[in-house]
Amino acid sequence: MIDIRSFNQLGHANHGWLDAHHHFSFANYLDYERMGWGALRVWNDDTIAPGTGFGMHPHRDMEIITYVRQGAITHKDSLGNEGRTEAGDVQVMSAGTGIFHSEYNHESIPTQIFQIWIIPTEGGHKPSWGTRHFPKDGQTDQFTILASGYAEDKDALPIHTDARVLGLTLQKGQKTEYRLGKDRRGYLVPATGSLFLNGQTVTTRSGAAIANEETLSLEALDDNTEIVLVDTAP
Repeated sequence: MIDIRSFNQLGHANHGWLDAHHHFSFANYLDYERMGWGALRVWNDDTIAPGTGFGMHPHRDMEIITYVRQGAITHKDSLGNEGRTEAGDVQVMSAGTGIFHSEYNHESIPTQIFQIWIIPTEGGHKPSWGTRHFPKDGQTDQFTILASGYAEDKDALPIHTDARVLGLTLQKGQKTEYRLGKDRRGYLVPATGSLFLNGQTVTTRSGAAIANEETLSLEALDDNTEIVLVDTAP
């Protein structure tokens, strides 16, 4: 089963400084049929104006992955962490028992991010933050594991949940496969470009909610089709 959620059907809130599209219920966007997908709870497609951002605010018991598509985001938190994550990079904040943080766009251009929240397998762990560079020119026809709850994925940012966040860039006509497994849930979004996914078309910034699919077959319809996939427990 693959349910395509078109970009123009997503929840939308334009605050001026923040133009946000919500794949699932979030803040003032309420949709009881889209409360999450497996352990995936939030997928926000945010555009943040230059010189603005999210002031200091709290989180707990949530794995928050930020995939930067354009520009950069600057993070500060109550643990003393501070860092700038730019396009091509990924940051992970494990909120654990509680953390305060801020995220600002100090750049001269709008910053575009996917912000992905995944529910941890167990709560109460120590909060943490980290960032890592994942060069897109090093990606081939196989997904790169960006964040993972599995110890064997040593090059990925660690998260405390039964899930992986993966990235891939394909050129037009290029094909690949990913073994998901019928006991798993997947959620896939092309940040740029479009693709065939098991015979269905997924356009730019639209979402595909996937269940009961052993294997995902992908074919890029455009050059530089940039894909983000969450593989999670149901």
